[in-house]
Formats: sequence, structure tokens, C-alpha cells
Amino acid sequence: MLLPMSGVIGMNSSMDDMTLIQQSQRHHLGVRELGEEIDLEIGPGEDDPSFGNGVLIGAPMRESSAEEHGESKQMGMVSQIRNDSQDMSKNQQVKRKKKVVKRWREEWADTYKWAYVDVKEGTPRIFCSVCREYGRKHRRNPYGNEGSRNMQMSALEEHNNSLLHKEALRLQMASKDKIVVDKPVYVKVAMSKTAGSILEATLKRDPHEVEFIQAVQEAVQALERVIAKNCRYVNIMERLLEPERVIVFRVSWVDDRGVTHVNRGFRVQYNQSMGPCRGGIRFHPSMNLSVAKFLGFEQTLKNALSPYKLGGAAGGSDFDPKAKSDNEIMRFCQSFMSEMYRYLGPDKDLPSEEMGVGTREMGYLFGQYRRLAGHFQGSFTGPRIFWSGSSLRPEATGYGLVFFAQLMLADMNKELKGLRCVVSGSGKIAMHVLEKLIAYGALPISVSDSRGYLVDEDGFDYMKISFLRDIKAQQRSLRDYSKTYARSKYYDEAKPWNERCDVAFACASQNEINQSDAINLVNSGCRVLVEGSNMPCTPEAVQILRKASVLIAPAMAAGAGGVVAGELELNHECSLMHWSPEDFESKLQDAMKQTYQRAIKAATDFGYQKESPEALVHGAVISAFLTIAQAMTDQGSV
Repeated sequence: MLLPMSGVIGMNSSMDDMTLIQQSQRHHLGVRELGEEIDLEIGPGEDDPSFGNGVLIGAPMRESSAEEHGESKQMGMVSQIRNDSQDMSKNQQVKRKKKVVKRWREEWADTYKWAYVDVKEGTPRIFCSVCREYGRKHRRNPYGNEGSRNMQMSALEEHNNSLLHKEALRLQMASKDKIVVDKPVYVKVAMSKTAGSILEATLKRDPHEVEFIQAVQEAVQALERVIAKNCRYVNIMERLLEPERVIVFRVSWVDDRGVTHVNRGFRVQYNQSMGPCRGGIRFHPSMNLSVAKFLGFEQTLKNALSPYKLGGAAGGSDFDPKAKSDNEIMRFCQSFMSEMYRYLGPDKDLPSEEMGVGTREMGYLFGQYRRLAGHFQGSFTGPRIFWSGSSLRPEATGYGLVFFAQLMLADMNKELKGLRCVVSGSGKIAMHVLEKLIAYGALPISVSDSRGYLVDEDGFDYMKISFLRDIKAQQRSLRDYSKTYARSKYYDEAKPWNERCDVAFACASQNEINQSDAINLVNSGCRVLVEGSNMPCTPEAVQILRKASVLIAPAMAAGAGGVVAGELELNHECSLMHWSPEDFESKLQDAMKQTYQRAIKAATDFGYQKESPEALVHGAVISAFLTIAQAMTDQGSV
């Protein structure tokens, strides 16, 4: 909660510490009241005589008292005479407190937009909102550890003159609004009473499902104008936030040593009001019910926004396919499908590839499904050419992201040619993004994995991409790339968002861009962020990017290429023939253009400017929700 700063509000200078502690615990204050007293701890030899007489960040001048003047004079004498009595040296080493009264003026409020009050070891202190440290513990430079020139400055002055604080202030200039720094699962944003009640009900029902709550918050915030315009959508939204069917089951499998392992499987058939479910299967240790619900919710909106009438689903397991043999993965997939097959079918639910699930895994899953179901009706989206329809299904999502970015840039009278692009991830989506960026004449410079990121200042070409694929196929580190190409470098435990770029493609995983990453993106010159993975930005990161006017292409719109290709595969006309790459790309571009236009139209219909940073994000959610809401209304309360 941010306190009003409209005028000079006097506070009782004798306010006790308990009141201050209670305020800090209750509000995590971002701004302190005008005229309040704060404690600055002064250590030995740190009391600058000019501190009392100098101007403190625009604070009014005050004359030093005779007592203070004498005290500073005495301090100088002590520094010159080192052989004084032992008692005097002891008094010099004792840490003293000096209470400084600051009559804050209007410009002081800007200083504390990036600070908050918290209690450290029983003492209320002022913390930096970026580095989460106080006093001289501030990291002056995120790229190094440079100190302040004048170590006799107060902790507050030192912070204000630090490189880190100045970096935060540069971002702050993008907007006059204050950023709330808090630690809950969701960011407190201004919402209407009705929209807020929907989010509160979700929090009360599923308090521990962090990813799902975050997805719901973003959707509710985007739909606030829609809900305010027609109150009947409140009930529709409440029904939409509860999945139609949630399946949780045990997956037992035997490794190559004969040891039995047990994992947990999930499938959330989220909403079928638009048609049979389509959605991915993810194999990753972080997979849980919250992630499955969040992915199913996002997939439902993504499918509704696409040109096809499809429901949404998602699922997977906490199984980790890394370092597993082909036989172990096959046995796991067969065990997984032995439970799942009864819930699948061309008119029920057909899964597709997701993180940790590629052509190999989909082949094993489909083989077991065909064996148990006893027929070959339809196919899972993603397997190989010779037993499915479309020839470009694996490339569709990555290519679609680049097509969508080109549509955004065209509206800005720009094009991808010559632009410097940063890409995260190194899976199939990221690799296909690199391919299509090169085809458009852009300069992609980075990829990443779970241990760091690789940057090539010369940019990638088709030969380098082939080399990257070989590295990934052999399960080697991206570091091996830099041993072959001298102009490249691999950074451990880092992300590529501080690299200079014009366009960024987030293709790794959810919440890969946090608050500090968003600051780095803004400072690196990024103007467009394309979401290749579902929900790649934390709520704090989204707020920062919007304030800096960075355009965001939401995953539910930009990632619709996979939906389009999957539906073309399952179409009867398509299954009898193979599309040429040119025909397929033409159809994919048309579908992405329709998706883009639907999102923009929905945003402008509800008062969002086409050029505003939130237009595409809110427009995509609005268009998808209205489509689903109409279907749910027509079908009654089911």
C-alpha cells in the first residue's frame, strides 16, 4: 500500500518504534510520511563533520548546534592523537546512534518509490526494493561490486548515489506510478470490487496453487472492463475457473536395473464447451496439479482464440526423461497411457507435445493407445510424417511466433530484417524461432538452458543451428559451442535478458522473466517481447514492462501456431495428403493473422489503444473469453 504524498503532512516526531514496526509489517511501506524521523546508525570514524551542515537531497539547511560542532571537533582531535588514554579510544569504538530529523519535501517521495520498510533484528530499516538490502549492504552495481566514493555518507545518501538505485530510477521515469513490492503469490493491483471478489474466491479455494492463481489473476485483470459492462459474465467466469474434469493417477514403471519407480500422472480436461479437448503433455520434475490446471486454463483460452473450435486440456507427469534410456522412457510412456487411454479419443481429448515430450515420447504414447483402444482413429498431434498428416507440425509453434512478431512490427512500420533478437530456451520451439528469424534477415544471438545461456555476437546461421541441435541430441552442454566458435561465450547461472536487443523471444518455461530480468530487458533496449512459453513473466515483470512501454505478444495468441497445425493434421481432408512447406506456411500465416486481428479488435472494442502495451494481452483474453462465454451460455449450466 502506498501512502499519499499530496502535501506536507506533519507527523509526531516522537512516534515510538512499535508503531513503526506495526506499519512496516502491515503495509511493507513503499513511501514514508513527510517529516518523519528515521534512525541512521553511525559507526566509528564515519561521522562526517560536513554531514550536519550540508544539504541532504534537497532537505532544508539547518545550523549545527554548538554541541554537535564540539563533538565533530573532538573527533578530529582523536584521529590525530593516537596515544590518548585508553578510555577515550574505547568511547571512540562504541557504536553510537544519531537521530536525524528530515522534513521531507515532494521530491523525496520519488526516492522511496523503490524502497520499503521492514524489520531486521528487531530494528525497522529502509530496504531497497531491487536488491532487498539496507544501508551499506546495497550492491552498488549488479554487474560488479563497486563502492561509493565517500564512505562517510549516510546509508540513505549512499543508496541514492549508488548505480543500482540510479538504474531503478531510470526505469521509474517511464511512469509516475509507484511499484508495490510485496511477497505474496500475486501482485496487488487495482481491481473493481466484482473482479477482486472472483480472485479472492479462487485464492480461498486453491490457496496453494501458485501458478494457477497467477494465471487467473492475469485473466481477471484483463477482463475487468468486460465484467463491469455485463454482470452476467461474473457467473460465467466463476464456472470457467473450475475445470470440468481432473484426473490424477499413479504411474509405476521399471528401470533397466529392475527397480520399480512410482510417479504421479495428471490430465486436466479443462473445458469442452467449444469442442473436443486439445492440449499438451509435459514430463518434468516440477509438474503438479497447479501447473496442470494453469496449462489447461491457458490452453482453453488459446484454442478459443484460434480459428478452430476446440476445447482445452493439459497434463503430464513429474517424471524426468533426462538421463533415461529409450527403454526406460518407453516403459514409462506405456504405463502412463495404460491409465490415460480410457479418457482419450478423437472426439474427447487428444494430447500434443510439450516440455519433455517430443517425437519419441509421442510415438510410444500413441503406440500404447492404439494397442489398448483397438483402432487407429485420429492421431496424437506431433508424431512423425509417415503416420500423421502435416509435414511441418514440429516447426509450427516456432514459425508462428516469428510470423506474429512480424505482424506487430508491421503495424509499427518496421520489419524483422536487421533487428537484434534474443531467444531463451534451446528446445524445438527455440530452434525453429532461430530458423525463421534467419529467413527474415534478423540477427538471433542467444539460446539458453537450465544452467546458463550462450551468446554469439556474430549471430547464428543454419550451420550453427545444426551444430546446436547435435549438441542437444547428445545431451551435452551449450558450453561446447563456444569451444568451436571463438566469438561466442557461455555464461553460467545467468539469463540472456541483459544482452542488447530489439526483440526478445521467451521460449523456456513459465516465470522465467522476473522483476530484475524485466529491468535488464528495458535497459538493454528491448521494444517487443514475444511469449513462446506459457506465462513466462512474473506479475512484477509484467508491470515493469508495461510501464516502460514494451509491447508484449501473449502466448495464447503468438503460440497459436501449434493449435493450427494440430487441427490441420486431424482434418480429414488434410490426413489424405501431405502439405508442401510453402502451402503449410501460407495457411499458418493466414491463421496467425486472423488471431492477431481478433485480439486487436477485442482490445479496441473495450477502449484499449492499439499502441498501448496491454492491448494485445487484454485483447487476446477478452476475445477468447467472449467466445467461450457464448458457448457456455448456449449450452446452459452444465
